Amino acid sequence: MILRSIRASQLIILLAVMAFFSSCGSRRSTAYKDTRGARAAEVLSEVKNKSLYRFINDWTGVRYRLGGLDKRGVDCSGFALLLNKEIYGLNLPRRSRDQADVIKEKNVSQLKEGDLIFFSFGGNGIDHVGVYLNHGYFVHASTTRGVIVDDLSLPAYQRAMIKAGPVKD
Repeated sequence: MILRSIRASQLIILLAVMAFFSSCGSRRSTAYKDTRGARAAEVLSEVKNKSLYRFINDWTGVRYRLGGLDKRGVDCSGFALLLNKEIYGLNLPRRSRDQADVIKEKNVSQLKEGDLIFFSFGGNGIDHVGVYLNHGYFVHASTTRGVIVDDLSLPAYQRAMIKAGPVKD
């Protein structure tokens, strides 16, 4: 009887230790994701143009669809086109490489809310566009995550960035 009681105690302790270590691991992962998401939410809350804020909020999470121009799916250049038309009253070309031709290029450190940022991930010229927000963050239609606020300082973006600036008057 005493032996059975000791084994039950050991089993309870073992289960408690396993639960503790598994919860610690998941906490670390969640904290990292929460911190990254919290920073993006903070950046979005500091957007000066409230129409831009509402537009991004409305489109966040819409999935990526090549050639898409609606809430069923949108690609990066379509998202930039729709945002610029609705928020700034500007007409942009449809393709990101053509959109890059209608900006006044400036240094990344001088970017202002609403400026366009162009990337080359494929190595054959411009193939992606996003819209600068503030504090080194931008919004874009990611091929894997849909419309999302992202950190421009991530190495993948730093390596692929080609040019940035506002649309020419």
